[in-house]
Amino acid sequence: MSFLHGINVTEVKKSTRSIATVATAVIGLIATAPDAVAGAFPLDTAIQVTNLDDAIEKAGATGTLRAALVAIAGQVTAPIVVVRVTPGATPVDTATAVIGTDVAGVKTGMQALLTAPAQLNLHPRIIGAPGLESELVTQALVTVAKRLRARVYAKAIGDDRGEAIAHRALFPDARELTLLWPSVTAPYGADGASIGVPVAAVAMGARAAIDQTQGWHKTLSNVALPDVDGLAADVTFDIQDADCDANVLNASELVTVVRIAGELRFWGNRTCAAPESDFVFESACRTAQILADTVALGLVWAMDKLLLPSLAKDIVEQINEKFRQEKRAGRILGAVALFDGAKNPVDQLKAGKLLIGYRYTFVPPLEALGIEQEISDEFFADFTSLVAGN
Repeated sequence: MSFLHGINVTEVKKSTRSIATVATAVIGLIATAPDAVAGAFPLDTAIQVTNLDDAIEKAGATGTLRAALVAIAGQVTAPIVVVRVTPGATPVDTATAVIGTDVAGVKTGMQALLTAPAQLNLHPRIIGAPGLESELVTQALVTVAKRLRARVYAKAIGDDRGEAIAHRALFPDARELTLLWPSVTAPYGADGASIGVPVAAVAMGARAAIDQTQGWHKTLSNVALPDVDGLAADVTFDIQDADCDANVLNASELVTVVRIAGELRFWGNRTCAAPESDFVFESACRTAQILADTVALGLVWAMDKLLLPSLAKDIVEQINEKFRQEKRAGRILGAVALFDGAKNPVDQLKAGKLLIGYRYTFVPPLEALGIEQEISDEFFADFTSLVAGN
C-alpha cells in the first residue's frame, strides 16, 4: 500500500432500490390421478411441473389431472403447482380429500398449496380443482385463495342456465371466485376428435396467458381461446340483446363462453362479490391482491432497520415510485402513499410500529358501451349539386 497522510475518497455507483411486481401467472391445480407415476406426483404434496408434455404423460389416463393439464397446455406455458389427491369411494369422500386438512402444520389436499411459496418458491395465484367442483370444494378453494391472495376459477354446477344461476347464489360474497358456465369442448380426443374439457382448467390457462401477454389488470373476458372448439350447452349471444343467454348469465355474475367472428371467448367480467362491493370486477380484486403483495414483499428490506424519519420517507418514496410505474404502464389509474402523523402517535413509534397508508384506483373494464343512432335528412342537402357535378 502506498503511503498517504490524508483522506482517500473512492467513488462507487449505488443502484436505487426498487419494488418488483410479484409473479402472477402461477397456477395451482388440485387433481386426482390414480394411475399417475407416484414419484412424479406424490400424494398430498405440492410439486412443480417443469415440463408439461412430460407431466401429461406421467399423469395417467384416469382421474382429472391429465385432462386439466392438457386444457391448460392448450392456452399457455406457465409455472404449475400440482397437488394430487386420492379419489374417494363416494363424491363426498372425494370432496373431503380435495379439501384436505391442516393438522399441526401437516397439510393435505388443497391446503398443500399453502406450502408452495416456501417449498417451491412459487406462489399460486390462479387456483382450481377442475372436474372436482362441488359447493363444499369451491367454498374451500375460496378460503385458500384468501390466504394466498389468489383467484379461483370453478365450474358453476348445473345442466341448464337456471341451475347455473342457482349455483351462483350459493356464494353471495366471494370476491376471489369466478364461476364459469357452460363446459367446453376441444379437439383432444383420438385422431383430433372434439371431446369435453374442464372449463375451469381452460380459464386457469387463459388467465395465466393474459397475465403474460396483457397483464394482471386485464379481465378474462373477450380474449380468444386457442384450441377450444365448442360449447357443451347452448348459449345464445347477441351483443345488442339484453335478453340473450350470455347477458342473462353475466347479469348473474357468471362468466360464459361466446363466439365472436368465428372465435370462442370467455364473456364476463364479474366476480362473486356482493353487489355493493368494490370488488365486483375481476380486475378490481386482482389489483388489490397484486398491489398488496407487491408492496409488502417489496419492503422486506426495511424490516428491523432503525426507525428513523429517513426510513419512513424512504418507504413512502419507494411505494410511490412503484405506483408511478404502474400508472405509466396503465395497470392502475393512480395511487399515492403517505405518512400521516396523526396515525403514528409517539407510543406506537416508541413500540417500533409504523403505519404508512396508500390509496389507489383500479382500471375498470369497459363493460357497457352506449352508441346513439339517429336518422337524419342532413345528407340530402348536397344531393342536387353532387348529381350536377357528375
